[in-house]
Amino acid sequence: NAMDSKLNHNKRILVKCGGFSSQLAKNVTEKVDGDPLWGSRFDATNPQAVIQTHLDFLRSGADIILTNTYQSSVEGFVEHLGVSRERGLELIEKSVHLAQEAKRQHLKENNVTSTSNLPLILGSIGPYGAYLNDGSEYSGNYADTFTKDQLKEWHRTRMEVCVAAGVDGLALETLPCQLEAEAVTELVLDSFEGTNFWVSFQCQDELRLASGESFAQAALSVWRLVKQRKAEHRLLGIGVNCVNPNFVSSLLTSVVEAVGGSDHIPFVVYSNRGEIYDVEKEEWTGTGEEVAKFVPQWIKLGARIVGGCCRVYPSDVLEIRKYVDGLCIDP
Repeated sequence: NAMDSKLNHNKRILVKCGGFSSQLAKNVTEKVDGDPLWGSRFDATNPQAVIQTHLDFLRSGADIILTNTYQSSVEGFVEHLGVSRERGLELIEKSVHLAQEAKRQHLKENNVTSTSNLPLILGSIGPYGAYLNDGSEYSGNYADTFTKDQLKEWHRTRMEVCVAAGVDGLALETLPCQLEAEAVTELVLDSFEGTNFWVSFQCQDELRLASGESFAQAALSVWRLVKQRKAEHRLLGIGVNCVNPNFVSSLLTSVVEAVGGSDHIPFVVYSNRGEIYDVEKEEWTGTGEEVAKFVPQWIKLGARIVGGCCRVYPSDVLEIRKYVDGLCIDP
């Protein structure tokens, strides 16, 4: 029965890769953290290391990989690589092609000829704050100086290139404030019909976005935009990323309580290890948590996509994979 299989498919928990740039740092000799282009520089300078990094996660059981475009923008490439605008656009496209090449190699290694759409490749659409390279995606302090339309215009180019290059969807991620989340959600809903997506926030504690706004209210605002356009089938999830794993259950619970009983919002969660990024030293400080141990609780609360962000490595993804494989969700 097609409907049954669709329902079963919807119940399936998908495992996202871990922190791309954290693993990339193990595959290159240069420093990655602190670079104004972060991992994005390596699409140009070391594409083989980018493919290898994707493969490291795919071989550990990731169902979803993200393009290395979190900190990519034409402006950033022009400014920091000294390339033309056209070359900047090509580099964003190349990032998608490198992820596609890793997927091709991975399927070949496993002799998979099936038409399964897994693993999925999502275009990583990081916030405007990432381009500023001053840590402002952890404060959202630019929300007061921009209009929603300006943010849409800035985001449009990278989204267009990723979609044209054939991604399976867009990961609108590490969003520090409600305004930017609404901007990218409206943009993908109205200008990229048919493109699936998730919307993921950066949060500073158990209740609030990086900007200090309510996570529950921001998540509900995104959910309403999706429902208004009857686009629930395109939404992969609403959630949090690069957030302390100890905050996640409270954050998700705050949304469940705000929504009430009628709606079930699918959640996406990919936390960091709970360490702190020191902007001055350009490195992560503190001791981290094992992300996999939090996953059962997140799934109970409605997470449908789980994985890691900064400092979460293929070994962690493998632990998450093992846990998810042990769930008897599919009959």
